[in-house]
Amino acid sequence: MSESPNAAHARRYLQALEDGVTTAALCEFFTPDIVQREHPNRFTPQGATRDLAALVAASERGRHAVADQRYAVRALVETGDTVAIEAAWSAVLKVPVGTLAAGDTMRAALAMFLTYRDGRICELRNYDCFAPF
Repeated sequence: MSESPNAAHARRYLQALEDGVTTAALCEFFTPDIVQREHPNRFTPQGATRDLAALVAASERGRHAVADQRYAVRALVETGDTVAIEAAWSAVLKVPVGTLAAGDTMRAALAMFLTYRDGRICELRNYDCFAPF
């Protein structure tokens, strides 16, 4: 059974993150009025709400801190215009973080909810649960 266009787009989005795409290529996945909500985690204790510019800036900061990002999709469920993804994330650190040294692998369990409008992500909600570091 083939995936829906939104589910396939969500997988391409994760692949683009793994590939470290440029800002322009990353923006193609989102509507201009994207709203990203990062729920509280160890890096963002108060959580964050970002528009497209802030989302791109956060992605750029991440590209300077990690390499070889991987998203192993554990589950992908779709309801209406929303795709929910459970994934295991890992990345090699370019900089030390907590007890981890540059070159170590950081890991997290992720849940992402991507809401679509006209074939692009208009809302992104992230629940990032980082392994102890």
